[in-house]
Amino acid sequence: MAEDASGASTNERLLAAARTDNEELLLEVFQQEDLDINHQDGLGNTALHIAVSHGSTDVLEHILTHEDCDVDPVNRLDKATPLHLAVQTEDPEMRRYLVESLLEAGANTNVKDKHGDTPMAYLPDDDKEVKALIRKAQAQASVSNDDVANDDDDEPGSGSGSGSDDE
Repeated sequence: MAEDASGASTNERLLAAARTDNEELLLEVFQQEDLDINHQDGLGNTALHIAVSHGSTDVLEHILTHEDCDVDPVNRLDKATPLHLAVQTEDPEMRRYLVESLLEAGANTNVKDKHGDTPMAYLPDDDKEVKALIRKAQAQASVSNDDVANDDDDEPGSGSGSGSDDE
């Protein structure tokens, strides 16, 4: 029953690819039918959490384009989303890249972690550029929600002038 690394499950290989920014391994894993892009490790971290934590930008982009990718999974330890982790990245350029990628993929800026904090609470005070990105995403989400609510109010045939008054 001795297995080497090649005996790792598809989901274990997915997490390893995210940890090491191994694009070649990730693309191999994407070909497997038993892939669960939202698979969580023992701490509840998905490949997306891990890619963000390790600054694995090549792998991150592939994960975000996977049709089943949940961009807002929460881990068990801190109830943190990948966006919570991205805003805590030390390097300002890497932080901006990670946050921008997650926001473009539709990350929710209002998810609260176990401390009741949204990702914005973890941003360094002097990072005005990333704060602006998050505020823009919040504004766009607000507008989108208003549009959806308005669309629900429209009933088929109401105010259509379909000739119901013509006799």
